[in-house]
Amino acid sequence: MKPFLMRYRQRQGGSTAVEFALVSAFGGLFVALLGAMELGRVLFYLNTANEATRLGARIAVVCDANDSTIKSRMTNLLPLLQPEKISVSYSPGGCASSVENARNTCQSVTVAITGLQIDTVIPFVPFSVTMPSFSTTLSREAMNSANCT
Repeated sequence: MKPFLMRYRQRQGGSTAVEFALVSAFGGLFVALLGAMELGRVLFYLNTANEATRLGARIAVVCDANDSTIKSRMTNLLPLLQPEKISVSYSPGGCASSVENARNTCQSVTVAITGLQIDTVIPFVPFSVTMPSFSTTLSREAMNSANCT
């Protein structure tokens, strides 16, 4: 008769394969979950950057706000955004030299974000995603509001 230890080892022959299968399945699930969370975070920033340009264009159209105020409001909405990556341009060029001149002569405003980079937070994988350029153009229609804080 075989000793007890030999019989025990014979019954445990496939346990390593089962353990490997379980660990690799849960590891794959963890990687997929981490990837889905990171994709959701990048899409959140994509949507927020688009909304920031819409906010900046709306402030430029409705309020008597200068570029620094517009950029400040946009960076409040998206703290990851640096003011130097935001551009505010009026059409026709040079029409926004003063508030009164802007009300009377500017036809549209374009607010754009360029060069925005999102750093991922996946451990051991430093990866940076460069967002596409965003811009919103609105026509100057209601410039009677003097205070939009």
